[in-house]
Amino acid sequence: MQNQVTFLSCLFNSLSIRLSNGLSTLAAWLLGLFWIFPLIYALWAAFHTPEYAAHFALDAPLTLENFRTAWVQAPFMRYMLNTVVITLLILVFQLVLCTLAGYALARINFRGRGVVFALILIQLMVVPEILIVENYQTLASLHSIDTYIGVGLPYLASAFGIFLLRQTFKTIPQALEDAAKIEGCSILQIIWNVYVPLAKPTYLAFSLVSISYHWNNFLWPLVVTNTEQSRPLTVGMAIFGAPESGVDWSVISAGTLISVAPLLIVFLLFQRQFIQSFMTAGVK
Repeated sequence: MQNQVTFLSCLFNSLSIRLSNGLSTLAAWLLGLFWIFPLIYALWAAFHTPEYAAHFALDAPLTLENFRTAWVQAPFMRYMLNTVVITLLILVFQLVLCTLAGYALARINFRGRGVVFALILIQLMVVPEILIVENYQTLASLHSIDTYIGVGLPYLASAFGIFLLRQTFKTIPQALEDAAKIEGCSILQIIWNVYVPLAKPTYLAFSLVSISYHWNNFLWPLVVTNTEQSRPLTVGMAIFGAPESGVDWSVISAGTLISVAPLLIVFLLFQRQFIQSFMTAGVK
C-alpha cells in the first residue's frame, strides 16, 4: 500500500512538472509572437503596395518602391549618422566615467564612500523625464541646444553602469591588484590591464543596454533638437510619419525597417555573444 502511494505521488509530481513546463513554454511562445507581431506587420506592409498593407493575400505582388519613396522623402542617411554619433559619444563617455567611478567605489577607501554609493543608487529611482526642464535650461545657458553634445550630455554618466561595474570589480581578487602594484603599475594601468579585461562580459552587456536605449530614445532628443543636423532617427521617424505628412503605412513601415535594421542586424550577428555576456554578468 505504501509503495502504491509513493508511486502515485511521484506520478502526480511528474505530471505537475510536465504541465508547468508546458504552460511556461506556451506562455513564452505567445509572448514572443505578441512581441514580434508589429515587426511582422512592418515587414509585410513595407514589401507590398498600399492596397495590400492591411490585406494579407499570399498572391500579393512584392515591391521595393516603398523603400525608395521613404529614402527620398526623409534624410535617413543624415538621421542615421546623427544617431550613430550620439550613441557612440554617450557610450564612450559612459564606459570611461563608469569604469573610474566603479573602481573608486569598489577598491578605494575614502570617507563618505557609502553615502556616495547610496546617492548613485537613488539616481536609479529618478525618472529622467523629471529633469527635462532643468536640463534644457542648463543646455540653453551653455548654448548647446541642437547639438550632439546637447543630446548626450545628460546621459554621459550612468548610475546603472557605475553600479554594475562596481559589483563586478568587487568580485575580482585583490591579489591581482597587489601583484600589479608590486610590478610598479599606476592606478590607471591597474584598471586597464587587470580590471577591464576581466570585466569584458559586463562591458558588453552594458554596452548593449546603452546602445539600444539611446538608439531608441525619443523624448529628450525631440525637445533638444530643432534641425536635421542633429536630429536622430527616432525624432526623424516621428516627423516622417506625422499625419500632416500623409499617412501611407507601406512607406512608414519601410522607413521603420530602415531605422531598426542596423540594431537588428547587429543582434542577429552577435546574439550568442550578447546572451553569454548577459549570463556571465548576471552570475557575477
